[in-house]
Amino acid sequence: MAARGLLLASIYLSLLVHECYGVTLFSSLQKTLQVTTTTKRGQVLKAGEDKVTITWGLNQSLAAGTDSAYKTVKVQLCFAPVSQKDRAWRKTEDHLNKDKTCSFKIVEKPYNKSLQTLDWIIESDVPTATYFVRAYALNGERHEVAYGQSTNDQKTTNLFDIQAITGRHASLDIASVCFSVFSVVALFGFFFHEKRKARMSQQK
Repeated sequence: MAARGLLLASIYLSLLVHECYGVTLFSSLQKTLQVTTTTKRGQVLKAGEDKVTITWGLNQSLAAGTDSAYKTVKVQLCFAPVSQKDRAWRKTEDHLNKDKTCSFKIVEKPYNKSLQTLDWIIESDVPTATYFVRAYALNGERHEVAYGQSTNDQKTTNLFDIQAITGRHASLDIASVCFSVFSVVALFGFFFHEKRKARMSQQK
C-alpha cells in the first residue's frame, strides 16, 4: 500500500511540475511500461527492407490504477549512446522538447491495457546507427507521463544496428538501363528517318 501511494504521489508530482513550469523532464517520468523487440545482439538490419517486431504494455506487477491517466502510447526509435557521441544533433536532453535521442516515430495509437505488438518495417530514411526502442505514455493533454524501453537504464543492452540504404537502388538502375536503351533506339530511328528523307529528296 505504501509503495502504491508513493508511486501515485510521484506521478502527481510530475504532472504538477509540468503544469507549473510548462516542461516535461525525462527524469520525472515513471518507468511503468515494458518494451521488447525481436532483435538479437549484433544483428544488422537493413533500412527499407527488414522488419522489427515490437511488443509493449503496462508492467503487470504495478498497482491497479497506475495507468489511469494514460490516453495514448507513442513508440519511437532511439539512438544508443555509441551513436550519439560527437553528434550534437542526436544529443540527449532531460527536457523532452529538446531531447534528440528518439528522432523517429514508429507508431502512435490509443493506450490499451493489454500487450500490443507491431511488425514495423524499418523506414528507408533511417540512418546507419545503433538503436533501441522506447515507448511513452501520454495523458489527455498529450504530455508524457511514463515510459518504457527495450534496453536498460544505461542503454547498453538489447541494442541493434541498422544499415542505411547506400548506393543506387535496384529500381533506379533498371530505370536507367531502360532509358538508355530507349535513347539509343530513338537515335537510330532519327538517323534512319533523316536518311530516308534525304534519299527521297534526291530521287525527286
